[in-house]
Amino acid sequence: MSAEASAGSHAADTARSVCPNTEDCPNRGLLGSKYVKLNVGGSLHYTTVQTLSKEESLLRSICNGETDVTIDSEGWVVLDRCGRHFAIVLNFLRDGSIPLPEDHRELDEILKDAQYYQVQGLVQHCLSAMQKQKDVLETVCRIPMITSVKEEQKMIATCRKPVVKLQNNRGNNKYSYTSNSDDNLLKNIELFDKLVLRFNGRVLFVKDVLGDEICCWSFYGEGRKIAEVCCTSIVYATEKKQTKVEFPEARIFEETLNILIYENNRGSGGVHLLDSKGPSVGASEEEGATGGGDRRVRRIHVRRHIMHDERGPGQQTVYKD
Repeated sequence: MSAEASAGSHAADTARSVCPNTEDCPNRGLLGSKYVKLNVGGSLHYTTVQTLSKEESLLRSICNGETDVTIDSEGWVVLDRCGRHFAIVLNFLRDGSIPLPEDHRELDEILKDAQYYQVQGLVQHCLSAMQKQKDVLETVCRIPMITSVKEEQKMIATCRKPVVKLQNNRGNNKYSYTSNSDDNLLKNIELFDKLVLRFNGRVLFVKDVLGDEICCWSFYGEGRKIAEVCCTSIVYATEKKQTKVEFPEARIFEETLNILIYENNRGSGGVHLLDSKGPSVGASEEEGATGGGDRRVRRIHVRRHIMHDERGPGQQTVYKD
């Protein structure tokens, strides 16, 4: 007898043992059978009673007769369920573990099947995989991009975290740039990215590419501006005005640390984590009162470097680095 004939004879014997009548019949328990044929939404599967009975589940209750199912004339146990992921359920019962897809939608479909068949081991496996995906997504830094003034005001007013905004608009310049301006502009952007990674989850970082400033840092706490660091200035060279972009790294980092006092609404009393006693080299500081006491904004502007101007002798002012 050929292998195909033997397999067909064995399947017929299994069908007779599962359902001795030729017509459809309810489940009478499959414990007397070694093999089971399952038709899950048109997807055919051939497995053993031992595999289906490994865990306390709906499949085990089908095997021992506790749950009634329909068995057709050919001995197939008919389950009215999509069979797309049923092979994964079977493989989990066989091996106790199985690699799951990374696609969230497919993972959710497998979870629904596992819950339907009451395979608790696979349910926990799916939930664990989903939690890992969630943890990975939470570590990804998302930076809002400002597109309007109203959007910015609403975001800052409703955010419970301190906010650091970098206004970066290289095209907003009517003069040419000095030789080091492009490098310094890039350094400001790189520092922004580093701060995002370092303080992710504690500070909301916002990037504004539509503002009037070429490169300016703003720091907000409790919905109001606390400090500002402007990195641009106009310089005179070869009788032409030029725009110069600075990179006051230490001052930017200092203001970022200072803004942390507004984390979890702790910003009261105006205490600074880093309280500088004077302006840093190459920068000037001015405070504009917008209220009383603590309602002042620290504005730090880069000193204006003048290499040449058209004023008469004795009236020119030269600042050196």
